[in-house]
Amino acid sequence: MVSYLLGVIGPQPYALATPVFAFRALAALAGRAPLGGPRETAIATLIAARLVAGVVEPFPLLQPLRKARADAAKLWLSSVSLPATVRTSVLKLIDATTVDDRRIVAQALGKVTDVTAPHLDRGARSELERLAARLAV
Repeated sequence: MVSYLLGVIGPQPYALATPVFAFRALAALAGRAPLGGPRETAIATLIAARLVAGVVEPFPLLQPLRKARADAAKLWLSSVSLPATVRTSVLKLIDATTVDDRRIVAQALGKVTDVTAPHLDRGARSELERLAARLAV
């Protein structure tokens, strides 16, 4: 054994921090939800939340990139079977991510949280609430 490695405890000062995925509960819910409406609702909510994450710190995306991502998400959403209220609120949230007004995004996220609450577990709702808190800053 090399003796100089014995004194090393913890990460080296030049090591990168481990990235943390902000929507683990939503992704887990989508993975275990039954096929059909509940799973598609969870996936649509996850995609919309990821788009909202592009609006807030620490790494906000530029508006043209947010617009391109929103267009791609709307195209995907058109091929998914969702309840009308969920589809409408998720589409409004996706559109809201293309503007630079966080209040509009926060209102649309609140509506998605309310509409999808019956389909989400406590962890997924908590992730959406944390995301809304980040919008308020």
